[in-house]
Amino acid sequence: MRTLITGGAIATVSGEEYASGHVVVENDRIAEVGEGVYTGEFDERVDASGCLVTPGLINTHHHLYQWATRGMAADHTLFEWLVALYPVWGRLDAEITHAAGTAGMARLALTGCTTVADHHYVFPRDGGDQVAALAAARQRIGVRLHVVRGSMDRGESDGGLPPDNLVESTEEALTGTEAAIGRFHDDSAGAHLQIAVGPCSPFSVTERLMSGAAELARRTGVRLHTHLAETLDEEQQCLAEVGCTPAEYADKLGWLADDVWLAHTIHLAPDAIRRFGATGTGSAHCPTSNGRIGAGIAPVRDLLDAGVPVGLGADGAASNESGGLGEELHQALLQARQRGGPRGLTTREALWMGTMGGARCLGRADDLGSIEPGKLADLAVWDLSGLNYAGITDPVAALVLGTTPPVRRLFVGGKAVVEDGTLREADESEIAGELSAASARLREAR
Repeated sequence: MRTLITGGAIATVSGEEYASGHVVVENDRIAEVGEGVYTGEFDERVDASGCLVTPGLINTHHHLYQWATRGMAADHTLFEWLVALYPVWGRLDAEITHAAGTAGMARLALTGCTTVADHHYVFPRDGGDQVAALAAARQRIGVRLHVVRGSMDRGESDGGLPPDNLVESTEEALTGTEAAIGRFHDDSAGAHLQIAVGPCSPFSVTERLMSGAAELARRTGVRLHTHLAETLDEEQQCLAEVGCTPAEYADKLGWLADDVWLAHTIHLAPDAIRRFGATGTGSAHCPTSNGRIGAGIAPVRDLLDAGVPVGLGADGAASNESGGLGEELHQALLQARQRGGPRGLTTREALWMGTMGGARCLGRADDLGSIEPGKLADLAVWDLSGLNYAGITDPVAALVLGTTPPVRRLFVGGKAVVEDGTLREADESEIAGELSAASARLREAR
C-alpha cells in the first residue's frame, strides 16, 4: 500500500523544508520525501494543498485519568491541588480510567499527537486493571502509547502527600510494575504500546522505591520517568529531608542517565542543567500545566544549549483542561521568550521539541520525530488554508505562533487516525458521553 501526500509545505525537522513537496508512505514507513510533484505509482492520494506536513507530535508527559477531574482545585498551588484531588482519584476504577484515557487520547490526536506517554501512578485496591484499561483506550483511538507504570509507597503517615489508602508497599509497586512490563511491553521498532517505570515523585515515594525502580528498569531494558524539580515547595522539602536538591537526589540514586526523562525540571541550578546535558537525561516540558499551577517557567533555553533532549508534554487534564498538544508548541515559545527574551526559543526549536525532542526522550529517535525515508509514517497534515493563517508566508510560523490549526489528516504508521478534523475510527460524541458519565460517578462516589 503506497499513499502519496502531495501539494503541501513539508517541515521534515531533520533539516530539509519544502515549500511544495510530497511524502510517499509505503505500508507503515516513509518511502520518499522531496520537493515538487511525485511521478511514481501510488494507491491513494492525499491532497495537502494549503497545508503543512510535519512529523506527528509526541506527548512526553500526561496523566490521562485526570480527564475525569478537570476544573477542580482551580486556584491551588501544586501541593494544595494534590491534597484536594488525591481522595477523588482514590475512587478511580478501570471503567473510569478507560473513559478518561479514551477522551484524553482523542483530544491529543485531534491536535496532531501520534505518540502519548502516560504517567499512571494511581492504583486503588479495588480499582481493577488500570493498565489494561489504558491499553484498550489506545486501541480505540489508534495512537502509540507509552504507559509509565507509576507508583507511590509513601503515604501521609510517612510524611508523603497521598492518603495511606492510595499507596502501595514498595514490594507491591515493583512487582506490579514488572508484571506490566511482562504483559504489555513491546520492544519492536514499530511498537504501539510500551511500558516505562515511573515512581510518582521524590516526595511521594521512598528512596528504596526510587532505587528499586531504577534497578528494575535497567534489568528489563525499559526507560525511567518521574516528576522532578517542579516547585520550590518540592525543593525545600527535599533539602530538609535529604540535605540536597531534587536534581542532586536523583543523581545520587542513578536517575540522571540517557535512559531517563523527567517531567517539568523547572527549578534547576546551572550545575544541574550541565549534569542533565552530560548524562543525556531528558526533560518533558509542560508549559500550560506549569502556568496553570503557577509553578514557574522551565529554563528551556539553557537546557537546549546544554544538549538536553527536551520534549513537550500536555500534562494531566486536571492541570491543563485543554489537554491538546498542538497548543504546547505556542505556549513553549511564549514562556521561553518571557524568560529569555525574543531569542529564548525559535519557532523551529518549538517544533523540534514537539517532535524529535520527544522522540529522544522516549528512546525512539531512530523511528519517530522526523520525516525521513525508513522512519515510521507518523505524520500530521495541518490545514493552514483558513482565515486564521491567511497572509502568513512561513507555514512553521503559522503553526507555532497562531492558533492550533485543524488536522486535515493524522497518520500513525501510515494508517489514518484523523481525517478532516474528525476521528477516523472512534465517535467523539460517544466518547464525550462516556467521559461525562464517568466523571459524574467519580465525583459523586463517597
